[in-house]
Formats: sequence, structure tokens, C-alpha cells
Amino acid sequence: MAYFALLIINQTCMKKIILTFLLLLMVMAQPATAQTKDSTSTKAPVKPPLFGIAFSGFVNTDFIFDSRQTVMARDGDWLFYPDAVKPDAQGKDINARGTFTILSILTRLTGTITGPDIFKAKSSGYIEGEFYGNAPANINSFRLRHAYIRLNWPGTELLFGQYWHPMFVPSCFPETISLNTGAPFLVFSRNPQIRLTQKLGNFKVVIAANSQLDATSTGPDGPNTKYLRQSLIPELNFQVQYCLKNEKSHTEFLIGAGIDYLSLMPLLNTSVLKSAAWDSVKNGVVVHHDAVYSIYKTNTTISSVVVNFFTKLQLAKVTIKAGAVYGGNCYALNMIGGYAVKSVVDPSRGIVDYTNITTASVWTDFKTNGTRWSPGIYGAFSKNLGSSDIITGAIYSRGANIDYIYRIAPRLSLTVKKLKLSSEFDYTVAAYGKTMPNGTVSNSKEIGNFRVLIGVFYFF
Repeated sequence: MAYFALLIINQTCMKKIILTFLLLLMVMAQPATAQTKDSTSTKAPVKPPLFGIAFSGFVNTDFIFDSRQTVMARDGDWLFYPDAVKPDAQGKDINARGTFTILSILTRLTGTITGPDIFKAKSSGYIEGEFYGNAPANINSFRLRHAYIRLNWPGTELLFGQYWHPMFVPSCFPETISLNTGAPFLVFSRNPQIRLTQKLGNFKVVIAANSQLDATSTGPDGPNTKYLRQSLIPELNFQVQYCLKNEKSHTEFLIGAGIDYLSLMPLLNTSVLKSAAWDSVKNGVVVHHDAVYSIYKTNTTISSVVVNFFTKLQLAKVTIKAGAVYGGNCYALNMIGGYAVKSVVDPSRGIVDYTNITTASVWTDFKTNGTRWSPGIYGAFSKNLGSSDIITGAIYSRGANIDYIYRIAPRLSLTVKKLKLSSEFDYTVAAYGKTMPNGTVSNSKEIGNFRVLIGVFYFF
């Protein structure tokens, strides 16, 4: 009896704690304006309290249909491109089978934090997460998107934490309904970083150093953060923007460009076979002898440079955006490309050298600026340019057997107060073929996927 009495008391206490917590959330929470999945609202944000935290976010459900199997993530929510032909014993394409799913994993919670002045700068913080998970095995679990601290002086901003990769420009990106936000045709990544932004009149200069977390480079052990960590050099970025903005007429012209430097160390050591495994017979018993390897330290790195260009023209009724990306080893940017083994420079120790696989990509996005109905269309093209060297070993790349990909995606959204209904029709084509010694692809054949996406959002 005492046990059951204690259990009832504990349950009562727990209910009080939960109710108190919910009441605190209701008091602290403030309404926020509607946002797209990966953007800052174009409307004026709700002013947060002088000190404290203001909660916002949205509840989302997506209905997704694909006409064939795709290269994707999170149960098909994130789309890269259609999968290659996979023939069975009779030559029938196994991947020529569509899929359908309903997902609510993009439901999001955001906390905007304000605080006192520090070092004569306005201090603020930001935390954002969703139920997307950071691996297929933990889909539906809460994962971190953004978490950063900002210090703002007149004309200067210093940011510490996880935020958009410097080559993803929040004021100039495709406003697709799909979570991929136009990838793999442009940079899409969030990275732990330190970033300095300096305003000089209508110009803005950005200098950043970042590491990797969710979006990582790949190598001998698959996608991993260790290749960048072992290089001892953070990813470095420099960017310049020029912006003319008229708040009264709601017009804006933006143009900018950036350059990014990445250094990786794929291996800490090599392993060279000295003697193969063999079996011997002793007194009628088979004795197995393992292979013998020699381990050698290596410090070979692979460095790459990526440049990007972006522009935006916002008029009273329409907005046009465009961008381009060119460079080597774009894997960690969620684009096609990567690097490969170029040669064995020391056969006795198994030391190898690497070469970059270059990617070129262009995109454009058009939309109307209606507050209720908002049609738009996104188009993009990306090309595998291969390497300037002959590849003799392993290839660490995304889409190594793809010559080019392109996408056309019209969309339409209806916003009624806090509710947003969106539809997007995405046609993505990947040209698969034979990978050549220099990393290019020949004799390619186009494989297309038609995606229908319907998204329902309720903002708070």
C-alpha cells in the first residue's frame, strides 16, 4: 500500500511540474512571423524582450511522391537526384519504382535570446532545432540546426557558433518548398565557425573560419569530420557583398562573390602488405598464418578552392535571384564532386597523392512577392568537369559516374494568417555514364525523376 501511495504522490508531483513548465513556455513564448523552411522571414520579426528568450517556429507536414528511386536522405525527405538504372537478371530497371511518404520531421523550434551589452556591443544568441535527426538511424529525434552568439558594434559583427556556411547567403538563396533549398546545385551546409562581418557603406566584407559537423568531407573511412580535423587548418572563407536597399519602395539589389579554401588529411598512416596470409600443415594439423603488414606515417594533404557568385534583384512585385559555384572537392558542400588518388609517390611505404574533381554549377530563382498567393520557379544545372590529372586509385566523390544534372521546379504557396499551404513540382535529371581516367563521364544517359511535394505549415 505504501508503494502505491508513493506512486500516486509521485505522479501528482510530476503532473504539477509538467503543468508549471507548460505555463512558463506559454508566458515566455511570443508569436513570430511566417518563415520558409530555411530562411529568415521577409516580414519584420517580433521584437524579443530586453533580456530573455522568445520562442517561435512552425509545425510542418510534407506529402512526397517520387516517380522512381532517388539518391536521398531521411526517408526521401531530402532529394539529391534520381538513382541510376539497376537492371535485374532480365534487364528490367529495379529502380524504376516510385515512392510515397508523409513526414513531419521538419517541425521546428527556435529561441531568440537577448541580453546585456558586452564589450560595448549588443549581445544576442540564437538556438534552432528540429526533429530531423542527424543520421538515418535517429530520424524523428531532435537535432541542432543553429546555435550561435552574436556581438554587434556599429558596422561590425562577430559571430561564434553553428550557422550557415559562409557560401550559403541567407539573403540570396532559392526559396524552394523542398528542404534541400536548391541543393545539390549550390552550397547547403551549416558549420561551427567564427565569423567577422564588417560593413563599409553599401559594402559588406565577411571573413570566416569553420569546421565540419553534419555536412562533412569524405575519404577512405567514408564521410567523417576527421579529415579536416587532422589537417590542423580550419576551412577559410572570404566574401564581399554590395547591396542597395530601399525600405520604402521594398526594392533591393545585391551582388557578391566569395572564395573558400579547404585542406584535408585523408590518412594518418598507410598499410603495406609484406607477406600474404598462408596456411601450413604440421603433424596433420592445418595452421593458419595471418598476413603481415607494415604501418607507415603519412602527412599528405589535399587542398581545394571553391568560388561562388550570387546576385538578387527585388522589385515591388517580383524577386529574381541567381548564383554560380565553381571549384574542387565540393562534397562537404552537399554538391557533386570530391577528390581521388592521383598517384602512388612511394610504393614501398604506400604513400599516395591526391587530385581534386571539379564541379561547376549555376542556378536561378524567380518568385512573386504576394503576401497571400506566391508562385515561383527554380532552375539549375551542374556539371562534373573531372580532374586535371589522371586518376589511378580510389575516388572519394559524390556522383562520380554522373556527367551532369539539372532541375526545373515550379511552386505555388498560399498563406492565410498562420497557415501556409505549398506545392512544388520538381523534375530532376541525372546523366549517368562511364567514369573516365580523368574523372569525367562519357556515354551518359539521362535518368529523370518527377517529384510532387505538398507542404503544410503552421507558424507560431
